[in-house]
Amino acid sequence: MTAIQVSGLVKRYGAFEAVKGVSFEVAEGEIFALLGRNGAGKTTTVEVLAGFQRPDEGTVRVLGLDPAGQRGEARRRTGVMLQEAGFFPDLTVARTVDTWRDFTAAARPRDEALRLAGLAHKAGTKVRQLSGGEKRRLDLALATLGRPEVLFLDEPTTGMDPEARRDTWELVRGLAADGATVLLTTHYLEEAQRLASSLAILDGGAIVAAGGMAETLAAQSGRVAFRMPPGVAPDELPLPVTLEGELAVCRAEDPDLAAQTLLSWAAGRGLRLTGLDVRAATLEDLFLDRSTS
Repeated sequence: MTAIQVSGLVKRYGAFEAVKGVSFEVAEGEIFALLGRNGAGKTTTVEVLAGFQRPDEGTVRVLGLDPAGQRGEARRRTGVMLQEAGFFPDLTVARTVDTWRDFTAAARPRDEALRLAGLAHKAGTKVRQLSGGEKRRLDLALATLGRPEVLFLDEPTTGMDPEARRDTWELVRGLAADGATVLLTTHYLEEAQRLASSLAILDGGAIVAAGGMAETLAAQSGRVAFRMPPGVAPDELPLPVTLEGELAVCRAEDPDLAAQTLLSWAAGRGLRLTGLDVRAATLEDLFLDRSTS
């Protein structure tokens, strides 16, 4: 079943059109990555989905609900982690969670919420004494407090150290395994590739690529790079290459086969291809290829 439906979403700020006719769907229990450069329209889209803003055109449904028109019911079933949190700096972490619990139906116990976010050892610490990454984990604890069916995560691991980031990945995977639907935005493309099963890339407020993660990457060309042998011109090679500094780069749907072809050609001429690097397409390749603004 579909948990999130976005059809023809348009959002304007005066004469500026931040989101331009965006459409996508997210299945129940899926982790979906919404990607793009700064200013691409990601946060605006999340704010509309969370009910903080109304669309100027198009329709948005979360669990079949209009998140702005049916905000009360939608908020009870969703969790939101935005880029900026409104904490009281002199409250302790524990008191912050307790305060939030007062406004959350069927909230997790405080200790469970803190353990889930890896903050149990910071319960007595004032919020202003937390690091940036710890504040993001507190954000996550509050977003998951009501056991949401749909969770919106806007740059969830910004400021976290590598260990905390990996712990957060495991938490997000666990929530999805338990049936939650997760929509996340992130500038960490490795994070998106590891977590998400589907994606959409926004550029200038419009979607420029979308689909299943595996299928979308499979359609993207891989890369074979090597140092050009001395005295060899690019047009002598058996496959077309482009020169990037000292490297010759060959783009191919099957980079392993391309590498075998190049190595066989070199062996037949008594040449070596030094610095050989063969890799399948990554999300970074797709992102850089499709994001042009």
